[in-house]
Parts: sequence; C-alpha cells; structure tokens
Amino acid sequence: MISFLPFAVFITLLAQSPAVLPAPPVTPPPVTPPAVTQDPSVWKAAESAQLTKQTQLTFPEQFVKAGEAYFSPEGNRIIFQAVEQPENGQPPADFYSMYVADLAVNAAGDPALKNIQRVSPPGSANTCGWFDASRPNTVVFGSTLVAPKVSDAPGYQRGTGRYKWQFPPEMRVVEVDLTHAAAIAAGTEQPKVLAGDGLAYTAECTTSVDGVHLLFCTLAQGAGGAGGAGDLAVKNLQTGKVTSLVAAQGYDGGPFFSPDERQLCYRSDRNNDSLLQVFICDIVRDESGAISGTTNERKLTDNAHVNWAPYWHPTGLRLVYASSEVGHTNYEIFSVEAPTSAGGAPPTRTRVTQADGADVLPVFNANGSKMMWTSQRGAGRSSQLWIADVVTAHTR
Repeated sequence: MISFLPFAVFITLLAQSPAVLPAPPVTPPPVTPPAVTQDPSVWKAAESAQLTKQTQLTFPEQFVKAGEAYFSPEGNRIIFQAVEQPENGQPPADFYSMYVADLAVNAAGDPALKNIQRVSPPGSANTCGWFDASRPNTVVFGSTLVAPKVSDAPGYQRGTGRYKWQFPPEMRVVEVDLTHAAAIAAGTEQPKVLAGDGLAYTAECTTSVDGVHLLFCTLAQGAGGAGGAGDLAVKNLQTGKVTSLVAAQGYDGGPFFSPDERQLCYRSDRNNDSLLQVFICDIVRDESGAISGTTNERKLTDNAHVNWAPYWHPTGLRLVYASSEVGHTNYEIFSVEAPTSAGGAPPTRTRVTQADGADVLPVFNANGSKMMWTSQRGAGRSSQLWIADVVTAHTR
C-alpha cells in the first residue's frame, strides 16, 4: 500500500530539478546533514545511532530495480515490486511486477531472500503489496491485471510538469491466495478484485488486522463521498460498504493504520503546491465497530520539501518517512514523533539514513527490530531493497 506514493515516482523525483516554490509559513527547524560518501564505513558510522547491520536484499543481477517492500505479520516473508532483468538481450518490462519471497539468512548469518515468486498477472502494472494478517497466505496489491494504456492515464505534476508520474485508471485493488500464485503468474487465473472498477486509479492498499477493513486511495469520483482528486476511503469487506475518510483538496494517499488501529497516517498535497506533507488523524467507528470517518487531523511536516511514504513504528509513538529535505537527488529517511493533538510546537524529528543516493519507503517488522527500505546506496546505484537492525533506544 507504496505503501504509498507509487514507487515509480521516486525514480522520477531523482531525475528532476524542482521548480522554485515559496516556503509555507510554518517550517520545522532545519536538519543539518553531515558529510556523506559512498564508502560504506562512513555511512554505517553516521547511521550507527539508528541502524546497524545494513544488508542488501535484492541485487541488479536479478532485478533492474526493486522496492516498496512490506513484511508479513510473522516477519518471515516480504512482498515487494520489481522489474526483473530480461533474458537474451530483451528490453526490461515497462511496469513493476509483484513478488513474494521468504526472508531467511545466508551461510554468513545475514538476511537474505529465498524462494522469490512472482504473484501478479503477466504484463500488468502493479504496486503497493500487503499481507492480510487475518489470512496468512493471502496478499493484496494494486494491479491493472493487463498492460495499462499509459497514454490515457492521468498524472500528478510538480511545478512545471517535469515532475510527474502516472495513475493508470485500470489500477484496482486485488487479492491473491498464494497457493494460486503460479497460475496467476502464468495468466491461467486472475486475482480477485476487491476495490476499483478499472475506470479510475484505485490502489495504495492495506487491510486491518481482522481483515474486515480495506484501506485505499482512489481517484474515483463519489467513492463513498470522495472527490476524485486522490482521496482515502475504506471498504468494509463484510458488508461491501465504502466510506470516504479523507477527501480534502489535493492528493491524499499512502495510508496506513496505526498499530492499535485508532489512527491513520498518510501524505497529502493539501496546499496544492506539489509539496507533499505527512499527516495523521484519529479513526471514528460506529457502534458496531465499523470505521465511519476520521477526526483530529494533525500535520507532522510543514516545509518546502516533498515528504512521503510515512509508516508507523510498532509503538505508535513515532513514524518514519522519506523526504527531499537533503536534496532531490538524495532523498533520506527521517523519524518524527506522533503528536496527540493539533497545534503546538513542531514535532521532533531525527534523520535516520545518511548515505548518498535515495533512501525511501521505510517499514518496520512487527516488533520494530528491523527496518526495511528502498535504497540506491549499493553498487551501480540502482534502486534495491535493504534491511537493517534498529537501535531500540531510537524509536522508543
């Protein structure tokens, strides 16, 4: 649920220089970045207060690019999107496929992926995978099911329009039972569609722990009252009811439930200035426990940068997110506290990653001992998956 500004965006962001835009009136104190280098000993030392045992999980020998990975509830598998290296000199695929892999250890005792399996239909564009905690062998993700007609897709632009990514209208939220993954990858079976009609982008999905609520972003007009500009909605999978949750102006997306499922986090272009900011809000439920709305929205960032891909720490006290604060060719991951009410001083922030190249899309495993993210710090500077141990004191 990249999660999630669609993962393809950050490749576009790195290649463009942003337009000059005025800073909003409230700006958190600046973070002065230390000197960094591609020498691993330097960034390992710089990150040592937050991360240790940084390990690359995917490699350009197998994937042209890979990213936006999420842990299974047990932490022994991951789901991610990638473009596989083509065979026989053929060009790589135009779109991301979805993959599931076991998270194991190699002979040296380091984290490693095994049994990598594609779980998406051939030729389709895919994004934002997620494990359904109520059914351990089931995943959900955004898929076009067939090759999208990208020329017809609406786009999101920053500044002059050099800063753009696509929202294929064919994209919808689908469900895959992993026992059928081979048939789906071969094209002999199709995933089950949970949300979206193929006429308006619907993706960036997660499910509640009990599997009842499907949380997603949609560009559909009137989706549970949503306005169609990139809005957040929830579908009760037991009743089929779709409820609008955040339908403010601008593009709202990338939602996640907090660990106690009392709050949401997301990012928004609320000011229509193409500068994404991170928000959280409280969830409202009706007497039956069904989600009926949101309240008490709080802004966690308010600056002249692109801030996106927020994700909760398991304590619910902090979140991590990616930001262009250090530069549009060097996105970095920050940690920020989660305030209980709006107003007051800006929440405290800490820079987490310190290497050259983009570090984005951070996530934690269930107990917060591991952080996984997408990074360009490896050889060749391609976007690949990395994992590290979290220094516990940093996130408590």
